[in-house]
Amino acid sequence: MLTLRRSANGAVNKTAVLITLCLAVFVVNVSTTIINIALPTLATEIGASTRDLLWIVDAFNLAFAALVLAGGSLSDRFGRRPLLLIGLGVFLIASMGGALSSDSTTLIIWRGVAGVAAAMVYPVTLSILANVFTERSERVKALGLWGAATGLSVAVGPVVGGALLESFWWGSILVFNGAAAAATLLFALRFVPDSRDPATPPLDYVGLVLSTVALGALVYSIIEAPDRGWSSVPTLIGFAIAAIILAVFVLHEIRVEHPMLDVRLFTNLRFTAASGAVTSAFFALFGFIFLVTQYFQSVRDYGALETGLRMLPVALSIAVASLLGPRLAVFIGSKVVVALGLVSLSAAFGWASTLSIDTGYWSIVGQMVLLGAGIGLTSTPATEAIMGVVSPEKAGMGSAVNDATRELGGTLGVAVIGSVVLSVYRDHLHTESLPEQLQEPARESVGAALAASEQAAATLGQLGADVGARLADTARLSFVDGFTTGCFVAGVVTAVAAALTLIYLPAHPTAPTGGDPDVENKAKMPETPSVVDG
Repeated sequence: MLTLRRSANGAVNKTAVLITLCLAVFVVNVSTTIINIALPTLATEIGASTRDLLWIVDAFNLAFAALVLAGGSLSDRFGRRPLLLIGLGVFLIASMGGALSSDSTTLIIWRGVAGVAAAMVYPVTLSILANVFTERSERVKALGLWGAATGLSVAVGPVVGGALLESFWWGSILVFNGAAAAATLLFALRFVPDSRDPATPPLDYVGLVLSTVALGALVYSIIEAPDRGWSSVPTLIGFAIAAIILAVFVLHEIRVEHPMLDVRLFTNLRFTAASGAVTSAFFALFGFIFLVTQYFQSVRDYGALETGLRMLPVALSIAVASLLGPRLAVFIGSKVVVALGLVSLSAAFGWASTLSIDTGYWSIVGQMVLLGAGIGLTSTPATEAIMGVVSPEKAGMGSAVNDATRELGGTLGVAVIGSVVLSVYRDHLHTESLPEQLQEPARESVGAALAASEQAAATLGQLGADVGARLADTARLSFVDGFTTGCFVAGVVTAVAAALTLIYLPAHPTAPTGGDPDVENKAKMPETPSVVDG
């Protein structure tokens, strides 16, 4: 039987719990959106190359994705509240450490530590929500607000980050992250009850290592591919290692008595199709945010705050669609709603693939609204479908799988789309006519190219001004070529995901495969848990 422990004063205040969980979701998500607004600044102030920028974003995402399954398992075993508190504390420390970094490597390390903390926090939010809001009607409403918190973070991150960058040094954005984590920690101490799986099986250490190495090899190979070559021996070996270790992980999880990930869940079409939809949606979202912040600042020459404000349409549409999506799914089924969301995403990226260096802002607004609506219609109903498959006792595992699909999608989105953009950028950026000292910096990133053009104008007189202007124009055009190619790739991925959703995702909840029938019935509609004082 599931054990739900009350907070010290006896009653569980569901509203306060939901607010706290939404704050925790906000803290984790804003860490990604706020760092993206600083990428052009990091390229100039600490000399970060495009590869460094990819790692600054993906060190967080990779650690998060690799460890979130372990986070879910640990929360089921040792309690969700303790893991939430520890995760928020580590996140606070990592944010402050990152703010004091003076080079890319140190910042990447601290971003990885923050990702580890996020892997403790994020699955706990969803598993606590599933155990506090046990009736499907109230759970759907709570999930809508939980999903809307993601949209809020997309809105607040760029705007607050832009305002801070206009007034303070770049590290102030991470100080903001730390302050938000500290406030959430205080709320969690006061309001969040504890819950756990009383069975408490041992942790699957082998599965943890295998999944971490497999994901690490995959993402590392993708990010390094533009430098080494997509068909080079090191890149192909990296992909092969990732595939082999992933296969070993699956075989291990099937055979081990207490798996970190119960792969039998994937025999349930609703669970598998919903997980794939979430992965595809966040592949698209993270890739787009990574690109559009650089487009606005480096190509259109907007300031950081103006960039944040101009990104509000995507955030607001995510929030609205996240509230509407679960309710629509109750009436017309998850299949139609999730597929519609993925079609909206594909349409947004198809439109964005026509972008030029002087595309009107209102055209970009249309693209962002379509994208945000697609994210909201896809992710929240798909999340409800995933959590409806698992029993309350295994809510941590179900939440962790949902979070892993989000972060795996986001990690691959930044890595794949970012690497495609970098490959096209370098291929289209002809630097042969430039002075030798400008050629290599120009190839690192569009931000570095613009900095090099300003340096040339400042040090080489009129000739340098002419060379710098030519370099700046070429760099901007090359980046836009990469941007549109990356959007085309994302459009294809989401279109394929929409087709697969229509084929495989059941419209309404189905019983999980395997296990005790009583548990399967609970998975469809969880019963009210027993409450233990203390």
